[in-house]
Amino acid sequence: MKDKSAFSQKLKVLTKLIDSGYVNEKKLQQLNIEGILKIPGITIPEMTIILEIQKQTKANKLYSYLSGFDESAVNNEEGHNG
Repeated sequence: MKDKSAFSQKLKVLTKLIDSGYVNEKKLQQLNIEGILKIPGITIPEMTIILEIQKQTKANKLYSYLSGFDESAVNNEEGHNG
């Protein structure tokens, strides 16, 4: 894991989302700014993370985002080693 503090922050945001009822991809994609503002204790940096989580979930790259690894960089490295 590249940055444990970044992962910890992402996990904190995911916990807030789940606690607020956004428990699957469909509900997450339906979440708009008004809904984000209703999440208890939400901060502006956390709003940015939520928007990025929505984007990465839609692109099927959530795991890469959470781990902090750039999938395209990994693919390029594999091409050079093989």
